[in-house]
Amino acid sequence: MKASLAYTIRGKGIAFCQGLLLAGMLSGCLEAVPPDLVKAIESIDHDLVALKAAEIAPDDYAHFVRQWVPLRTRVQSEDDLVRWPWEASDLEAELRRLLDEGGGTVARLHKEREVKRRLAQDKIAHIEKRFQLIASQVEAIDGRIVLGGKSVQADLLVKQARSFYDRQDYQRAIQAADQAGRALYAEASVLSKELGRYTDETRIVRWQTLARQTVDWSRTHQSTAIVVNKADRSLTLYKNGRQVLSYPVRLGFNGIREKQFQGDGATPEGRYRITEKRGKGQTQFYRALVLDYPNHDDRSRFVQGKKAGRIPSAKQIGGQIEIHGVENELMAQTLGCVMLDNAHMMAVYERVEAGTPVTIVGALTEANAVALALSHLAAQNEET
Repeated sequence: MKASLAYTIRGKGIAFCQGLLLAGMLSGCLEAVPPDLVKAIESIDHDLVALKAAEIAPDDYAHFVRQWVPLRTRVQSEDDLVRWPWEASDLEAELRRLLDEGGGTVARLHKEREVKRRLAQDKIAHIEKRFQLIASQVEAIDGRIVLGGKSVQADLLVKQARSFYDRQDYQRAIQAADQAGRALYAEASVLSKELGRYTDETRIVRWQTLARQTVDWSRTHQSTAIVVNKADRSLTLYKNGRQVLSYPVRLGFNGIREKQFQGDGATPEGRYRITEKRGKGQTQFYRALVLDYPNHDDRSRFVQGKKAGRIPSAKQIGGQIEIHGVENELMAQTLGCVMLDNAHMMAVYERVEAGTPVTIVGALTEANAVALALSHLAAQNEET
């Protein structure tokens, strides 16, 4: 019996051992497989699954599984065996080695997980802050239409990064945050390309010249004239060369761009004249000042744009560009015109006549609102 109790007592080994102890025939006997040891390894197995070890540490997890599966089979087959206290157990020794190895893997993965959590936390905090800063700049210049789907893509990626983080999927949170960063970089690049003319010194000098000539005309002819500044969203009325009033305006839904064709939502730039004043009952708006768009310069640019391929052949030049008031409280944006609040519209309406010159320019200073926004966006890109 001393040779190997574990191999001679099956089925009722534990009960038999307990009987011998009660009879005083044994000083002690042990289960072949300590239950606490098995539970500890099962706990490690659960931890590895929870830590997604199969995904983030496939070699380590495969090594653990290759050892644990056959050992667990042996544990189940020897579950009811007992042994002498002085007998060594190869199974127990192998289980303890697996416990040490698995425990080390779990500890390492926990440490790596915490590192990823902190990295994800920092990246998401940075990208959310950057997104808000860029969004405020884009909003300030009505740049969402210029960006098209890119703005939506960046927004979704930022939200996705936060969602992954909340679900404790830190690796995907990091990846989504990095993708969001690239999308925001692309946003700034698109805006810089599409609106770079607002930083073009030559073009700004030309706009300044147009505005100055309009003011000079007002002074020379002792009459009224209007200058609309798209970048700073303002309409200024001059009388005898002096500024009389200045009001904020809204532009077309794509107004910050240079008008190309009918339906593009852009507000045109150039020299125009008021051809007609439309009062109550003559317009869908509160009041309206009809401009002579398209004029000769607009038509020439349109023809050149088609020849150069910038304008699709099926597009038309359009018309009906006005300075007008608000149709109703729900009308928040015009389709390419210049919109004033009704009280401001009335003040302008009462001071002008048909024939009054109206000059619409992109910007009048290099430090215009669009140029400043583009500068901020470029600075954000440099920080990443």
